Amino acid sequence: MTDLKLSDSQFPDIQGLILNTYKMPLVRHFVLQIINSADAAKDFIGNLVNGNSASSLQITTASSSNIKPDYCLNIGFTYEGLKALKLRDDSLSSFPKEFIQGSAARAEKVGDTGASAPENWKGKLGTPEAHILLTLFAQSSHVLESVTMTLRALFTQQNALTELSHHDGNALPDGRTHFGFKDGFSQPTIEGGPPPDFASPLPPAPAGEFLLGYPSQHPGFTFPIPTPHELGFNGSFVAFRILQQDVDGFEKFLQENASKIGMSVEKLAAKVCGRWRNGVPLVLSPETDEPQIPIAPNQMNNFDYVSSSDDRHNFDDKRGDRCPIGAHIRRTNPRSEKVAGNGGHLHRLVRRGLSYGPPYDPAVPNDDIERGTLGMFICVSLLDQFEFIMTQWVNDGIFTAGLDRTKDPMIGNNTPEESKFVIPTEEGAKTIKGFSQFVTTRGGAYCFLPSITALKYIASLQSVLI
Repeated sequence: MTDLKLSDSQFPDIQGLILNTYKMPLVRHFVLQIINSADAAKDFIGNLVNGNSASSLQITTASSSNIKPDYCLNIGFTYEGLKALKLRDDSLSSFPKEFIQGSAARAEKVGDTGASAPENWKGKLGTPEAHILLTLFAQSSHVLESVTMTLRALFTQQNALTELSHHDGNALPDGRTHFGFKDGFSQPTIEGGPPPDFASPLPPAPAGEFLLGYPSQHPGFTFPIPTPHELGFNGSFVAFRILQQDVDGFEKFLQENASKIGMSVEKLAAKVCGRWRNGVPLVLSPETDEPQIPIAPNQMNNFDYVSSSDDRHNFDDKRGDRCPIGAHIRRTNPRSEKVAGNGGHLHRLVRRGLSYGPPYDPAVPNDDIERGTLGMFICVSLLDQFEFIMTQWVNDGIFTAGLDRTKDPMIGNNTPEESKFVIPTEEGAKTIKGFSQFVTTRGGAYCFLPSITALKYIASLQSVLI
């Protein structure tokens, strides 16, 4: 088992969103509850993996295809959902405790307090009734609605499932977030997985950092898989998050503070994020978002913060003179920077997400329209990856020198009484204080993403045998 390596022969057994970026402009996340009959719910699951795409919708796998599909469909289960499916007690108890406890019980740990607390979440997320997260990506609104109609008909068959809520996301123009930044550059390259879209100087992530059953990022260690083997192998976990973005507040923060510290609004935005809004990394171009020698799109992730050589993609920025140590992308992915436990490469996440809400119009501020991101953060250990990043890197500041227990300026749970962001400059450090949080959690779920084999196993379990 310890010598097992991922190869494309395993791709048909792995849910596609773990290894592939679908690059579809629309998404709809269904939050479902299993009602009355576990067997009816198992029939629904079985139909999604019976291999007959001509007569039924099928879960999308990591297998490559020369024909881009009109939609992709993936499924995850909360612990309460697996209980409702009547998995054996020994299987249920084999899952890690953070997954068993669930996102609501772990909310305070990751900074979901106050307005972000579970009692303020929407769509029954964080409640015991939320059993299944069914995610539909689509190329067009016509496809989205057509597949949705089919799915809803399947939900009601044999009174299997009820739809608690659904949450729609949509790509914004030029691949930007509501805060105005181009996104999607920094994804880990996985050993044995599909080739990356963007070059990176970092070592590839072991397959066991994102798939259960393979050697992990910790040498000599493989994360335990849920039992039996056919249930856990080739599975993964995902933290689903609805993250509301206070675009008005962020733009006001930039306008009010840029002149105070002698910077343009756009440069301050870049310092807070770690990239210019067009995606150019500060480390590669600290003074302009249009460097004299343009950076090719596939090189936007090809940089590090610590290097022994000064060339186009390597610059020694230990002090944060180019990219502040507290900048958002540097905190959440410190790369080769010296951090506590030498863990800069040990807590990576696969990120899948789309914005929700219409594009922000600065000419019409305070329009009371909710905007944000529907994010999926995929990992083999919710504790060691997602929760570690949120607790140690986003909402604390002792993992590396120069942060002074500050929080991530973009996504941290900042308060005006405690917030602080430090920007090194040639004239000395510039410090901004007194800002509120710009991202509020509106919903969350910890889900298990089973393999195709596992979905067939779940579907085949007979209630009378449990």
